[in-house]
Amino acid sequence: MTTSTPSTAYSRDLGDELRRLRESCTNLKGVALALQLGWDPSKVSNIEHGKARPSEIDLVQYLTMCGKDTDYFEHFKRRYKNAFEEYIVLVSDNLRTLAMAESTARTITSYDTQAVPGLVQTPEYADSLYRMGGYIAEDRIPTVVQFRMDRQSILKRHNRPTCLFYVHEHALQTQVGGDRIMKDQYARLLFRGYTIRIVPADAALVATSCVLWEYEKALPVAFTSTDLAKVFVQDPGAIARTRLLFDRLDEVALDEEQSRSKLAEYAGRPREDLDDAGTRMA
Repeated sequence: MTTSTPSTAYSRDLGDELRRLRESCTNLKGVALALQLGWDPSKVSNIEHGKARPSEIDLVQYLTMCGKDTDYFEHFKRRYKNAFEEYIVLVSDNLRTLAMAESTARTITSYDTQAVPGLVQTPEYADSLYRMGGYIAEDRIPTVVQFRMDRQSILKRHNRPTCLFYVHEHALQTQVGGDRIMKDQYARLLFRGYTIRIVPADAALVATSCVLWEYEKALPVAFTSTDLAKVFVQDPGAIARTRLLFDRLDEVALDEEQSRSKLAEYAGRPREDLDDAGTRMA
């Protein structure tokens, strides 16, 4: 039997992967698959939406109907083992869970300390940023840049999430690529499809970059990442601390109009002026 439990970003991702398997490997709708397995139709729906934890037998039966062998089952079982944990750590190149968590959110609030948020980067800025990092093989960079650009389509939807991006001024000062890339990136941030608030360089604040996704019918998810791993958190205490951080950012950040003025200032100043002021960063 399945165990009802609050879904997580990862359980919803894995459930959606099962749905994709059903659709690509069988000609069965969810109800038809349930009938074949002798399950209640709601059981298939709950598993595919990441709302219920399938037993090992459930997974065997489901994947067998999709034509998968024992090796595939063992691999999927290992991935599913911690799907409902409040803290999920995934390898850095796991981009699917990130994209799904992001695309299904009702609101997205983020804070970035050293770079422009990925959802509002230009392709040239993203490409230069990956090359500066040095942790992605050069031949993979065009692929990951395209993935980042594809993620930005959520900002063009008619039902797009409400987005608030807190950006530390250090991110504006960090030279990523050439002057033209930076000017184009400043101009991109002035787009009104979302809200940008700049955290001044001299703000009394010590915090790492993070994102809070909130949903219509699921628990909020806090997210942070490094070059080595991505961390998805649903622990209520961690969510509360994340909200406290954003409350603090609301206090110290420039308001929306002040932020637009600051961005326009960066966009209009010659790069040499910024360098002479000692703000160029590696």
